[in-house]
Order: sequence, then C-alpha cells, then structure tokens
Amino acid sequence: MTSILITDDDSYIRKIVSHTLQQSGYRTFMAANAEEAQNILGETVIDLAIIDVMMPGMDGYSLTRTIRLNYGLPVILLTAKGELHDKELGYRAGTDDYIVKPFEPKELLFRTEAVLRRYDRPSMQTLIAGDMKIELSNYNVQIGDTHLMLPLKEFEILALLASRPNRVLSRDHLIEHVWGIDFEGDERTLNVHIKRLRERLSPLTSAVSIQTVRGVGYRLEVKEI
Repeated sequence: MTSILITDDDSYIRKIVSHTLQQSGYRTFMAANAEEAQNILGETVIDLAIIDVMMPGMDGYSLTRTIRLNYGLPVILLTAKGELHDKELGYRAGTDDYIVKPFEPKELLFRTEAVLRRYDRPSMQTLIAGDMKIELSNYNVQIGDTHLMLPLKEFEILALLASRPNRVLSRDHLIEHVWGIDFEGDERTLNVHIKRLRERLSPLTSAVSIQTVRGVGYRLEVKEI
C-alpha cells in the first residue's frame, strides 16, 4: 500500500487531506511540524510527502529540501499562497507539484496520482545509482567495466533498493516485494542475501553501499561521484 506523509500545522487540513487519501486506498501518516515529519521518515517507508509551506520552525521549503536530499521522495507543497514568486521558491526547493488552498479533493487526488506515476521507478527499464547501472530487462548489473549476473533474489533486492536511493526500506517491505506476502521464512533469509550483495559490491565501488538502519531495514546509500 502506498504511504503518504501529510505535514501541516493545521489539524483540520491534516485530517481532511488524510481522509481524502484514505478513501482512495492510501495509507497516511500525519505530522504537525518538520520535526515530527522527520521522525516519521526515519521510522517508516514513505512514498510521497504532502507539506504545508507556512509552518512554525522549519518551513515547508526547507523541509522539502531536506526530504529531497536525504530521502529522495516526491513532494507536493500545500499553501494558501498562489503568487508566482512563491511557486518559484517551491520548485527551486525541489517540489514536484504545488497546490493552492482551498482545493477540491478531486484535484488533490489526481495530482497525487500523477506525481506517484512519475516516481514509479521500478517500472523503468534502467536504474542508475551512483556508478552502478541496473538493466531490469536482462538482469544485468554494471559497475564500471564489470558486469554482474546476480542470483534472482539478490538482483530483485538490489533493484528495489536502487529504485529508491538513500531511502530506508523496511525488512517487511523488502520481504513482501521480493518473496511475496505469503513468505514463510524469516528475516535471516533477507540478511544472508544482503550480506552476499555487500560482498559483491564493496570491491567494485565506494559510491554505492547497503546500509543497515537498526530496527527498521536497509538503505542503498549513494554518494555523488
């Protein structure tokens, strides 16, 4: 299920947005400020953030920059401001879309769906993460001049992590998407595959590494090269 983080200091707006999205099958998480939002992002796999611009403390523009830098998530900004300059600030901060209050629930839904479609990166044929290229069509992983033909499950784990670089994916999320919801094994199976992937990647690149987020899951850390 797609998870959406709603960050707004107005509890009424939070509830309206959450109710609208839940009615369409989305899972929602709510935060009243940037600090609460970052706590949720550190503990939960989120697919999209909807953020109010004007909040006490860190404003929506700053939170957007932080999210794009640290989590690589798509962002929709919600604001009462409709001036061109304000929209420019939002897009320069990294937002994917900009919705001016008041808005119709239907508009919120179709804009949310449009942004999520653009970020459905696993449907792409090629994933790029640092100096690593993953070809989904032929299960090939290339780092520099080296081509890796990985066992299927290792490839699927790596591709899933690479589709959301620098984002934490929970163990449950990885297991469900790679082995299926009816998988009867345990987390040790995933841990073994992650260990093997690290052993294959570490001699070939320092720009890409699989990091453990204790108590949550794993993140593909991608450094600029």
